[in-house]
Amino acid sequence: MRRSRKRAAGTVKMSFEGVGVRIAISDIQPLRVVTATIKASPKYAQIAASIREIGLVEPPVVARDRGEKGKFLLLDGHLRIEVLKELGVSEVTCLVSTDDEAFTYNRRISRIAIIQEHRMILKAIEQGVPEERIASTLNVDVRTLEQKLRLLDGICPEAAEILKDKHIGINTFWVLKKMRSLRQIEAAELMVAMNKFTLSYARSLLAATPPEQLVNGHKHKILRGLSGEQIALMERESVNLDREFKLVEQSYGSDHLDLVLAKGYLAKLLGNARVVRYLGQHHQDLLTEFQRIAELETTAA
Repeated sequence: MRRSRKRAAGTVKMSFEGVGVRIAISDIQPLRVVTATIKASPKYAQIAASIREIGLVEPPVVARDRGEKGKFLLLDGHLRIEVLKELGVSEVTCLVSTDDEAFTYNRRISRIAIIQEHRMILKAIEQGVPEERIASTLNVDVRTLEQKLRLLDGICPEAAEILKDKHIGINTFWVLKKMRSLRQIEAAELMVAMNKFTLSYARSLLAATPPEQLVNGHKHKILRGLSGEQIALMERESVNLDREFKLVEQSYGSDHLDLVLAKGYLAKLLGNARVVRYLGQHHQDLLTEFQRIAELETTAA
């Protein structure tokens, strides 16, 4: 008797129902709007190409709608569902979550970054998958795939580790490769500190890099519209950037507290599926802004 009680007390609640469920797409209520801008993005095209080439790999995640029997709330997989609709698919097998807190679920999902994609491609090739099929699945040509394969050639391991989970354009890495290892690490740390991973920001860091910290054979490219004095000013600003961060810290404490409180309140608000459903049906613009604020990766410096 005591053993059975201990087992009951130690039972772990399952996050999903035991088997996938075949659901009509018309019975699934999205909690996000897939706009025309999103449909025009490379990410959407990549997902569409993957589904057309090899089918649906990762099933969407839904939760049963407590307010309407037979209906489901879409927690994850909005782009996949939209692609399936365009392909004329009427039903899809889904994982059914026992937790209908859409925001909480989506916050626990890590989207693949470019370095992670690079390692995934390497692993697929090691397992014998043809490059042509990988390129088709990723909706890129073979030349672009080869660039992704050479992504970390010339990037020091420490800089790659700093940027491993960041969403960075492939051309940004070509700029970093013009720097020596120590400067690559400094540039990666500055990108993370400023939360800026654009090509233009990487070029500005390159322009502010002393010649002795550049890889042999690379020279500073004269940037149009910048005089020698302006380039020298950029170099001084790069050196003094840490000092400027410390000055910001004077008001950082109170500003950060306000942001944490607002972000926490919105996270709790969006954790209620009924609130999300209501906002999605009546105030989609507010829902989009709330989700954007609540889904900030971090509020830390």
